Amino acid sequence: MGCCRSSLRAVTHPEKPSAAPPPSRPSFSATHSQAAPPPASSSSASAAGGRGDFSAAPFAEFSLADLRAATGGFATENIVSESGDKAPNFVYRGRLQGRRAIAVKKFTKVAWPDPKQFAEEARGVGKLRHRRLANLIGYCCDGDERLLVAEFMPNDTLAKHLFHWENQTIEWAMRLRVSYHIAEALDYCSNEGRPLYHDLNAYRVLFDENGDPRLSCFGLMKNSRDGKSYSTNLAYTPPEYLRNGRVTPESVIFSFGTVLLDLLSGKRIPPSHALDMMRGNNPQVLMDSHLEGNYSTEEATALVDLASQCLQYEPRDRPNTKKLVTILEPLQTKLEVPSYEMLGIPKIEEEAPPPPAPQHPLSPLAEACSRMDLTAIQQILLTTHYRDDEGSNELSFQEWTQQMRDMLDARKRGDLAFRDKDFKTAIECYTQFADVGTMVSPTVYARRSLCHLMCDQPDAALRDAMQAQCILPDWPTAFYMQAVALSKLNMQSDAKDMLNEASQLEEKKQKNPR
Repeated sequence: MGCCRSSLRAVTHPEKPSAAPPPSRPSFSATHSQAAPPPASSSSASAAGGRGDFSAAPFAEFSLADLRAATGGFATENIVSESGDKAPNFVYRGRLQGRRAIAVKKFTKVAWPDPKQFAEEARGVGKLRHRRLANLIGYCCDGDERLLVAEFMPNDTLAKHLFHWENQTIEWAMRLRVSYHIAEALDYCSNEGRPLYHDLNAYRVLFDENGDPRLSCFGLMKNSRDGKSYSTNLAYTPPEYLRNGRVTPESVIFSFGTVLLDLLSGKRIPPSHALDMMRGNNPQVLMDSHLEGNYSTEEATALVDLASQCLQYEPRDRPNTKKLVTILEPLQTKLEVPSYEMLGIPKIEEEAPPPPAPQHPLSPLAEACSRMDLTAIQQILLTTHYRDDEGSNELSFQEWTQQMRDMLDARKRGDLAFRDKDFKTAIECYTQFADVGTMVSPTVYARRSLCHLMCDQPDAALRDAMQAQCILPDWPTAFYMQAVALSKLNMQSDAKDMLNEASQLEEKKQKNPR
């Protein structure tokens, strides 16, 4: 099904440093692919509060074909989970057709046998939207395949920056910022009724394009319906989990305490050993020697004390997420310094703007699409009828069965409903036609795409327009319908790009008619 012009581009995922993969084959993909606006900067974090003006891509269901195309066929070189191809569930990097970078978590085939249960869990996590989260933007249930799709974080993990750094270690002010941002993420999730986070560790903390730390959404779902919630060494596991195998909100606080230990020491220290070191009331013994003393003793003492509270043996003795935020907020310094500067990494600039809209006169269809006039588009599709379908079907005599007659009757009923602007009925009839699969009709997909737009279903409209393009790769109408759907999804730059390409194809077709 991969037929679109735009090819996938190599990206770097934060979970494991690796070389960029070779260019992927061209493919179409993605229900939703608009880029979210950049998160609030650290200096404005407190002012923005809660969700603030942050927004992310809407949650969507993806097809397996979409995600296979986005990841180059789930290519081994695109695996970016920290354990590589030895992990039980792989995380892949990829790009959607709209050029949005994504991270795709692919579960083992037996992890979630009930598709409804998996979808419900994914939708629950997908409702969360916060600038401190690497947000979940979609999922896929296809046969026994289960996948999650998240926003892509291009600047590696906390584990990479703390334990495997090359040029410079993380400075003290940035470590405090990491602790505060992750506490904010946990507090938000708790307030939204999702207090459980599975296996919180330094690999779950990711850095976005601005170098700001975010909490991976993947930890908000278990690796399987009945599987373990902790995959790390038992020395770092909450004691109550070892007793009863259950994750509680207090267990998450314990794991947060282990992340604080990582930030303090720059290495992995078992909590029991760290608590012994803390009893001497001397934070120096815990501190990362690579900081070379460049930190405030008062701030370090406060962080050590908070870690000690989080790592208490009894769950009831640990602080809640609100207290984490309250303690960490006053410790923030260098608010005016961007995170990428403190990490010593270059800021990832936005992509170049799309090409300008065509300057030559637009056709009636191009005009209607550019002004989003769905009624005018309907009239043009009615007038065009099925003349662009010529040559797309070659049927043998044996194929003219009763099933074929029923299928053509469904299309006819769809055409009548389309003419009468009964768009829901048209969708049902065209779906009956398409599901048989004996004939392929780009016009049916274009018409059903418009029906979806009339019913305020732009994601489904985009899929149908893409399918029309797969049947006729250079058909301008397919590109025009994609442009309208993209615009409805607030992907204005992609919509302009698609409109421009459609107009160029149309002009080429007029110069060289068949």
